[in-house]
Amino acid sequence: MDQAEQRARELLARMTLAEKIGQTVQYGRCEERERQLVAEGRIGSLLNVHGAKKINELQRLAVEQSRLGIPLLIGDDVIHGFRTIFPIPLGEAASWDPEAMEKNARIAAREAAAEGIRWTFAPMVDITRDPRWGRIAESTGEDVYLSSLAAAAKVKGFQSPNESGYPAVAACVKHFAGYGFVEGGRDYDTTDMSERTLRETVLPPFAHGIRAGAMSVMSAFSELNGVPASGSRYLLRDILKEEWAFDGIVVSDWESIEELIHHGYAEDRRDSALKGLAAGVDMDMHSGVYLDHLESIIAEHPEMMELLDDAVLRILKVKFRLGLFENPYVSEDDPEEIGIPAAHLEQARDSARKSIVLLQNDDGILPLDTGRFKKLALIGPLADDRHNTMGCWAWKGRDEDVVTVWDAFQSELAPDTQVFHEPGSGILEELPGGIDRAVDLAGRCDVAVVVVGESEPMTGEHYNVASITLPACQERLIRELKSRTFTPVVVILMNGRPLAAPWLHELADAVIEAWHPGTAAGYAVVDVLTGAHNPSGRLPVTVPRATGQIPMYYNRKNTGRPHLYEDYIDCDDSPLYPFGYGLSYTTFEYADLALDKPVIGKDESANLSVRIRNTGKRAGEETVQLYIRDLVASSTRPVRELKGFSKVFLEPGESRVVHFALGPDELGLLDERMAFTVEPGKFHIWVGPHSEEGLRTELTVI
Repeated sequence: MDQAEQRARELLARMTLAEKIGQTVQYGRCEERERQLVAEGRIGSLLNVHGAKKINELQRLAVEQSRLGIPLLIGDDVIHGFRTIFPIPLGEAASWDPEAMEKNARIAAREAAAEGIRWTFAPMVDITRDPRWGRIAESTGEDVYLSSLAAAAKVKGFQSPNESGYPAVAACVKHFAGYGFVEGGRDYDTTDMSERTLRETVLPPFAHGIRAGAMSVMSAFSELNGVPASGSRYLLRDILKEEWAFDGIVVSDWESIEELIHHGYAEDRRDSALKGLAAGVDMDMHSGVYLDHLESIIAEHPEMMELLDDAVLRILKVKFRLGLFENPYVSEDDPEEIGIPAAHLEQARDSARKSIVLLQNDDGILPLDTGRFKKLALIGPLADDRHNTMGCWAWKGRDEDVVTVWDAFQSELAPDTQVFHEPGSGILEELPGGIDRAVDLAGRCDVAVVVVGESEPMTGEHYNVASITLPACQERLIRELKSRTFTPVVVILMNGRPLAAPWLHELADAVIEAWHPGTAAGYAVVDVLTGAHNPSGRLPVTVPRATGQIPMYYNRKNTGRPHLYEDYIDCDDSPLYPFGYGLSYTTFEYADLALDKPVIGKDESANLSVRIRNTGKRAGEETVQLYIRDLVASSTRPVRELKGFSKVFLEPGESRVVHFALGPDELGLLDERMAFTVEPGKFHIWVGPHSEEGLRTELTVI
């Protein structure tokens, strides 16, 4: 028993029933009623309260007026930055750089904690394969391995120690579990999946986040296999608390305990409170059902006092582990007046440019040769947009902090290069005369850079789409630029989901996927356009050709009749761009793939090596990707599974040998009874630049 648990147990023994229930209550508002409840020790946590002065005032009510002086745990959605906004999580994942993700989370945690926010409802670790779902922007994509590394990195970053040695904030892996598989890409909808999909695809990122030390887990809105997640004893007690021995807080999503009623799983608010606590939800977010009904429930079901005590103990342990009892208050110096530290802005710039994926570069038009291109036209609704550039879940980001692409064109390119700007269209609507003006400008310039994509309200929670393509007004803008001018067109995509737009890639001379890049968006885009940064981003999701191909992901099953028929009679069945894809301004050659042992035992490991050489004229970074396929197994395996990657920076002509280990962790699977095992048989092993290309060898396990 550590000191935090010992102190929590001692405090728990002194608490009244009302005070215990209070610790399980969280509200997303703080008006006069809630302030009084805080002073009475009947609220344990708040969210959606901001500003150091305001938070200190509320902490004083809890610490100085309540009987036991238990501090509040203040939470917020610090998803991809606080004041400094980094790329959306899907963009961060495109960097394939867990170290950068950890740095971003560390900075976000420092900025949030300075205001008194000590709990973030992040990272979201839901695997999703449906880009219609708005919250794909908040995910790290379709792959288990990459998302698991991202989950651990972000947890470590958020919970990195502050100057007093305590975690800066408590991380919260969410949404437990299966939320990313909602039917039809409709938020809050039903999920139904096999135990195998749950165990092999959905749960691993949560397990990695928890092993990294995550102090909390959020239960999902959605139901799983007929039982709402916030009422699922199987998920929250059997798997999370017993099988995984998780000892942190389980918090419901916003009102998701009360929503058990709408699911048809609970009769009324009182019944929802009973079922939420029985299932294992320790803290009720905002619905108030624990506050209103747990006292009478305990009176009628005294055996549930043990469950309440366990919930309160978990909450108190986290408060002690965060050092809230020692340091409940923060400085009230206004950080708004200080602005973003230069180091934070530089990290945002570096993270954004690492997240950019070069999808197309016909005739090597990029990087832009400013000696050749003297006049640059900057066109598109997102070229000078300070708000939408940050993407969803950027509530504390300030528009005035954002460096737009137009800002960066002026500061980084002018006056040596003449730069001009014309929006051409809005995001969702045409501008009167806008296309004509854009065409006229492009016709007078050497190259047109067109920044298009999605607005912040088109992505994120509850913002789902039926068609994953560009709005019609933006499509018309690009088509008119190409049909009415001879000017090369470079398209910059800023969006929160992969976009199925094959026409765009047929028309444009170059396409850059920038996602929603955050505060330093413009700097990052210009760094890539000019070659100051050689793009190294790789897709964390498959990009389909049409919405009707969804779900489309690289590690599909082979089926019993592979390639007998085309998947669709009206569409090429291949992806527009495969998982792991991304171009560079240089080229790389793979050679000499070799295993030190082509045959190993079930408990042994083999070492794999491959030589990578930069065959181009620029220095660049290659993401070397390792995939496997178990050819015959007791449960059918995907055609490929990512099992490792290595980022290698090479000067022109330089080569390096990259090594991977293949052992039980990489080669094992869950058998028919869901037990982990390594089975004898043959494996195909690929190493290459993405999921559909690479050198292949064979490994046999005996």
